[in-house]
Amino acid sequence: MSILLVGISHRSAPVSILEKVAITDADRPKLIDRMLASSHVSEAMIVSTCNRVEVYAVVDAFHGGLAEVGELLTKHSGLPLPDLTKHAYVRYSEAAAEHLFAVASGLDSMVIGEQQVLSQIRGAYASADAQQAVGRTMHELAQHALRVGKRVHSETGIDRAGASVVSVALDRAQHVLGPLAGQTAVVLGAGAMGGLAVAHLSRAGIGRIIVVNRTSARAKRLAATARSHGVEAHSMELSRLTEAMAAADVVITCTGAVGAVVTLADTHRALAERERASQVERPLVFCDLGLPRDVEHAVAGLPGVTVIDIETLQRDPAAGAAADDTAAARSIVADELAKYLAGQRMAEVTPTVAALRQRAAEVVEAELLRLDSRLPGLADPERDEVARTVRRVVDKLLHAPTVRVKQLASTPGGDTYAEALRELFELKPGAAQAVAAPMELSSISDEHTAIRFLGDVSLDQEAIVGGSEIALADDFTAGHRGEEQGQTA
Repeated sequence: MSILLVGISHRSAPVSILEKVAITDADRPKLIDRMLASSHVSEAMIVSTCNRVEVYAVVDAFHGGLAEVGELLTKHSGLPLPDLTKHAYVRYSEAAAEHLFAVASGLDSMVIGEQQVLSQIRGAYASADAQQAVGRTMHELAQHALRVGKRVHSETGIDRAGASVVSVALDRAQHVLGPLAGQTAVVLGAGAMGGLAVAHLSRAGIGRIIVVNRTSARAKRLAATARSHGVEAHSMELSRLTEAMAAADVVITCTGAVGAVVTLADTHRALAERERASQVERPLVFCDLGLPRDVEHAVAGLPGVTVIDIETLQRDPAAGAAADDTAAARSIVADELAKYLAGQRMAEVTPTVAALRQRAAEVVEAELLRLDSRLPGLADPERDEVARTVRRVVDKLLHAPTVRVKQLASTPGGDTYAEALRELFELKPGAAQAVAAPMELSSISDEHTAIRFLGDVSLDQEAIVGGSEIALADDFTAGHRGEEQGQTA
């Protein structure tokens, strides 16, 4: 069983495509159920953020798993297959792990080094686990990814500026509005992004915050959080959105709704109320952080209105991180990837070692039964001493080779040592499920065969494993042109 990743992100697709592929919290359980009902997927996790949708699946065959995940995304998005595959990327086995580690570290984020993606991965894991879609493979991958992200943020300065999508958007807003101190902000949406917006607004010295949300209880809780930071804040129901916008200088939207929440008509009415209330023309800035977008496209064409959306933020230089910090983060990801792969290889040889010890125990018991038949008068104390002696001899003989094979299994190509052990001791493939499929992948001679189910999806540059080092592609998108030995037999 290996990890398959099929994803679409801000690096591979425009926002218009991301909007159609976007998976909401309500959609996620249904899609995971459909994957688990398919024939090739045994575990699944979906990471969906404001700038990416990534499906991680534990599959028993590359081709079959790719076809099933691709079909799922095609049906969900409503996109024709060529449009989807044009923007999708595929990672397999260790390349999928490498990519998730990079994502958790903030290296693949729109704002390099942002920390919110860690909580998003944690939430994706918790959601999958609640549906019993997480087994050993996905659990170990997700938990290791979270550890990698924490290590990168604690050992490098990649997030020293505290940048996030929200902070970069607010920085752009201040170019239009000037300092936010004393001004009024509307936060539309009371989820994780809304909480982050309240925190940044509070630090910026905003004068007043109005929280608008479909669920009034959540809006009230977030407003109370803002007040705990010393900011005047209150909540409004979504039906009073126009009234809230009329009082605002900046509106931050992050609802996760399927369609536009801020319409052209609503904005017209809000601007009209502003004019009636004040003779001074005031600019209005929307920071649209929703995916799909919350603000109707035509709103950006209104006089005095500025819309800062995901597409705008993609081009902002503040989204980058210092080269030294990025390099340090990549080095940590490479180190942790090597550790993860070594651990996986060791885990794969464990059933073989268990099968060997089980075989030895069976031989010992058989010989002790023979001893009983040949020496029926042997007293119990003597028999017990003989049994202990035989078991000690067997344990000592097996100790060195079993310890050594585990050590060797942690190195690239280490599965060959386990295979040799199975051959030498004639271990049955089914004994304690001893023969786990090796992680090393053989080459696929025809790349188009490997990707025929998703058309033009690129598997990119092959990851090179040699000695104790793993060479990583600069953009952390190394893929495998491979499949597990025997999976197509």
